[in-house]
Amino acid sequence: MIESLLVANRGEIARRIIRTAKRLGVRAIAVHSEADAGLPFVTEADEAVCVGPANPAQSYRNVEAILAAAKSTGAQAIHPGYGFLSENADFARTVEASGLIWVGPGADAISAMGDKINARNLMAAAGVPVAPGTTDPAADLAAAVAAATEIGYPVMVKAAAGGGGMGMAVAADEAALATEYDKVRAFAERMFGDGSVLIERYFPRVRHVEVQILGLADGRVVALGERECSVQRRNQKLVEESPSPAVSPELRERFLAAAVRAGEAVGYRNAGTVECLLDPATQEFFFLEMNTRLQVEHPVTEYVYGVDLVEEQLRVAAGLAPTFDPDALAPRGHAIELRINAEDPKRFLPGPGAIKTWVEPTGEGVRVDSGYVEGNTVTPFYDSLMAKLIVSGNDRAEVIERAKAAVAGFEIAGPKCNLPFFAELLENAEFRSGDYDTGIVSRMR
Repeated sequence: MIESLLVANRGEIARRIIRTAKRLGVRAIAVHSEADAGLPFVTEADEAVCVGPANPAQSYRNVEAILAAAKSTGAQAIHPGYGFLSENADFARTVEASGLIWVGPGADAISAMGDKINARNLMAAAGVPVAPGTTDPAADLAAAVAAATEIGYPVMVKAAAGGGGMGMAVAADEAALATEYDKVRAFAERMFGDGSVLIERYFPRVRHVEVQILGLADGRVVALGERECSVQRRNQKLVEESPSPAVSPELRERFLAAAVRAGEAVGYRNAGTVECLLDPATQEFFFLEMNTRLQVEHPVTEYVYGVDLVEEQLRVAAGLAPTFDPDALAPRGHAIELRINAEDPKRFLPGPGAIKTWVEPTGEGVRVDSGYVEGNTVTPFYDSLMAKLIVSGNDRAEVIERAKAAVAGFEIAGPKCNLPFFAELLENAEFRSGDYDTGIVSRMR
């Protein structure tokens, strides 16, 4: 096993990784910005290094500062968490070139999956279903119009280098496409340094289902079930659950087989997620993207499959066998995760601030992965995620009732908070039925 691990991230996920590292006897090293000096992940690490001011470009995305921290602390490996540098192929290569262990997939796999058009083409060649769309970037508006005419409106206009629900827009006709193409291209150039745009069929009613994969040290790729991620605002997830209430045993087999093919196509190692769109009317699914890192929602898979995915990541990186039998994976029970954000529960606009009250719920099947405690301040410099409320049980109905009690027992005062939204969602008939899609939040509003 790795002996010392630097966690190149912050907040909830840094705290989560540190917890597993310390359980395994691995020395845990944190890096933090000046703004995060008082957060729990800093004090819970065995050692912590300040890598710069609040601006992420000068701290959590500062490759030189992070590598200097690894060298000064004698770190053997680096875990990037999610976000920041986690899907930066150049960073992965630099880490390994520095003689450190990279806890993640290889840089080539990150590169291959980082461009949505390239990823689509690779998946199609591997026999993974992809939605009708462009095989090359739409170089200009005329090319985008020609593609949309062939695909059929409405279409999705997407930044090829985008991720996390960013750089996406729907165009119902040619006039809308003219507007959205320019917007998405400008956004992509500004945010990702790459203005490439792809055009893809838009499905008005669709579910977002993803599969957790793990590329093992011996070269095999295994799938640890699916997660339902259709409760979204602005194409970004708010709730995830496993197993998906939309997936039958037969459909699950098709999902898992496709996800394994996707991983094998790029020689995948370590944890990753194959995201898909599911048409509930036809039971057809299409590849959306591959996230070459640990997902925010990984805890629901941990509960249903009885594994610690961070431990498995560390074992793969160290060349060790998994703790589980890859040939005997089967889901057990149900789990739901709610993302507790510092945002308005109606319009979902960020609302940072000092935390005056923070009381986490307890009870059977209740887990809270939090990045803050009472007295901390949620600053405007980073993502609004404060904590993840994960609830598990024997079946979905039991989990929903436990989640209702847990939401009622979670007390947060100071920053704005979306707990009232979750209280509403858990009473919503459409959600409770399990027959919902990505439009559920807009229908609630």
